[in-house]
Amino acid sequence: METKKTLDDIFNSDTFRSLNLQAATSQARNADERLLASFQEINEFIEKNNREPQQGGGIQEHQLFSRLKGIRESELKIEMLHKYDKFGMLNYTPKQYASISDILESDSFRLLDDDTAGLFDLKHVNRNDALASADFVAKRKPCKDFAEYEPIFKAVQNDLKNDKRKLLNFNLADLKEGDFYVQNGVLLLLEKVDYEENIQAFKSGTRVRKDGRTRVIFENGTESSMLYRSLYKVLLANGQSVSEHVDKVSEKFVEKYNDITEEDREAGYIYVLKSKSNKPEIKEIQHLYKIGYSSIEVEDRIKNAAQEPIYLMAEVKHISSYKCYNMNPQKFEQLIHQFFGTACLNIDIYDSKQQRHIPREWFIVPFNIIEQAINFIISGEIVDYYYDSDREMIALR
Repeated sequence: METKKTLDDIFNSDTFRSLNLQAATSQARNADERLLASFQEINEFIEKNNREPQQGGGIQEHQLFSRLKGIRESELKIEMLHKYDKFGMLNYTPKQYASISDILESDSFRLLDDDTAGLFDLKHVNRNDALASADFVAKRKPCKDFAEYEPIFKAVQNDLKNDKRKLLNFNLADLKEGDFYVQNGVLLLLEKVDYEENIQAFKSGTRVRKDGRTRVIFENGTESSMLYRSLYKVLLANGQSVSEHVDKVSEKFVEKYNDITEEDREAGYIYVLKSKSNKPEIKEIQHLYKIGYSSIEVEDRIKNAAQEPIYLMAEVKHISSYKCYNMNPQKFEQLIHQFFGTACLNIDIYDSKQQRHIPREWFIVPFNIIEQAINFIISGEIVDYYYDSDREMIALR
């Protein structure tokens, strides 16, 4: 065997280029990078077609149309994307600042709402007794009455296991007394909040900052009295909301809109379906669901789905349904459709006689988001939110 005398000899004889290593690159993108990539797709469409994407131009073009509409309705997104706006779609106007007050009042990204970044955390400095005492109070301690809560935690875990509850993306609007959350894999209950409000005045108006001590109980038998906004921060960084039990959602729906007696009659069902179509243009769409209303049992309504354009001429899977009493289910259905309007599927379906139909009850939305929207309609909070189709999340207006 030939002897290699120098490193150069070894590298030069690397026939299979096994020594030609390249640094691995991460393929993961954060939310801002995904937003930019989605906006670049709109730029590419305009560059190729010499026009903006329009509604009714096919599935992909409709998605671009909805995406552009959502961006134009968000000052934050316009601020982030204006420098990549090749075709002047966003009508961006730079803000003029004449004073520090102007800067503080134009906090578009709401960076000054709370101290999530820890701007006021002291490091490498000896803390005074007051701060040390506050930290101590907020630390976890054994929960003396945990025996009362232990069966509840076990029931919630069992519900999650059996898909009766789901883990949802967390946002501030979800942080309420009596609800469950998961932080770093630990289930917790926000048992109580002693709210305090701090009103901050600006030229443009006042802003209320809500805080206060909590009682948080953890499934490991401990509890904490951390501040409300501190709990919000840790859940926002690494936490999720736990949805209500699916049966509880149905009960709340009944309680909100009905006063059921023996004399009351069923008004029908709001249902959620998933298509079993084998057509590539339908099968390849993730999170495609039909949200509709039926005056009869859902299983009876969908028996002939494969022959009906409204069901995309294919069999469907019954995902969920909500029984309605003493209310106008069509109004409820209409509200859901308006809420998810930017995510409506736009597709042409032809029946057995080759007549063209455009179903309007199919939406490209994750199922857990649909459940969230139904909860917000039941609670009456839906007016405070909108659906951000680009980020697939429900956001505050």
